[in-house]
Amino acid sequence: MAKNSFFYFFAFFTLFLCKNSCRATEEIKVYELKKGNFSVKITNYGATVLSVILPDKNGKLDDVVLGYDSIDGYKNDTTYFGGLIGRVANRIGGAKFELNGVEYKLPANDHGNTLHGGSKGFSSVIWTVEDFEEDSHLTLTYNSFDGEQGFPGNLSVEVTYMFIETNKLALIMQAKPHNNATPVNLASHSYWNLGGHNSGDILSQTIQIFGSKITPVNDKLIPNGEISPVKGTGFDFLLPRTIGSKLSEIPGGYDINYVLDNTDGRHLQRVAIVQESKSGRKMELWTNKPGVQFYTSNMLDNVKGKGGFVYSKYAALCLETQGFPDSVNHPNFPSQIVNPGETYKHIMVYRFTAS
Repeated sequence: MAKNSFFYFFAFFTLFLCKNSCRATEEIKVYELKKGNFSVKITNYGATVLSVILPDKNGKLDDVVLGYDSIDGYKNDTTYFGGLIGRVANRIGGAKFELNGVEYKLPANDHGNTLHGGSKGFSSVIWTVEDFEEDSHLTLTYNSFDGEQGFPGNLSVEVTYMFIETNKLALIMQAKPHNNATPVNLASHSYWNLGGHNSGDILSQTIQIFGSKITPVNDKLIPNGEISPVKGTGFDFLLPRTIGSKLSEIPGGYDINYVLDNTDGRHLQRVAIVQESKSGRKMELWTNKPGVQFYTSNMLDNVKGKGGFVYSKYAALCLETQGFPDSVNHPNFPSQIVNPGETYKHIMVYRFTAS
């Protein structure tokens, strides 16, 4: 009887440990979506985009996102190359917020504030692969536990990378809270250079952003709560122009949330168009979210990347569609609070052409 009791206890204890730790030991793999000469590589470590290979106007193939040669590079990364960011992307001022009368304190991993979900956000965990078809889609899931990085409630998260037609890539991000209301703001953090990841800076590339306002920030990049028009300022990309054309007016480079025009959360609206003249590549982006963070990789400082190429300041641009930064502390910003029974949904669609 004692032997049986010990056996059952040991089996139960092993099952308990597995439930709480097996995910951490899940194998890290790389998955390639491929259709013709368009391919995307993704790993279940951080649901991270590793490469996007596209033809130029002459059919020459290039990888147009920055990254590393090995998964170990992403594990030691501080740039968030290609990562799926959460539970709350961007910054939360003072590393705290109040919800339903309770103050939640978070890891202060960025000058006293919380950046990209904390010191170990969703881009630093191993996701589970639920479905994979090479010429179609990859679906990954992650179960975020109550109190993870200080956030309330259990949260089920899912992201699908999907080919649409011959030249479009969609990201469908969903999240469902189980037992508590919680803020959710997922984002994709790919660094784009349409000339190729190793082609130099992006300052001569042309961009048009369909956002007529921004949310101004302080010196720690925390919004001050205002919403300001861009017209006539260095932030004005309502008409296409080169990224570097008014850089002298923006000390340090662009790292700002644009308030997108004509967004209602239910329909996709155009976010931006980026063009690179030498390759002829063009990238168009749509989303259902109200904001986009335009970032010109200002903090890249001689980072050794793919093939040994060294990435420097302005080596790429990010267009991170999102809710507004620090929304949890600004009641006038669109709410990011998702309640049990509700589903958070964030869609991005990229269209790539070359001519």
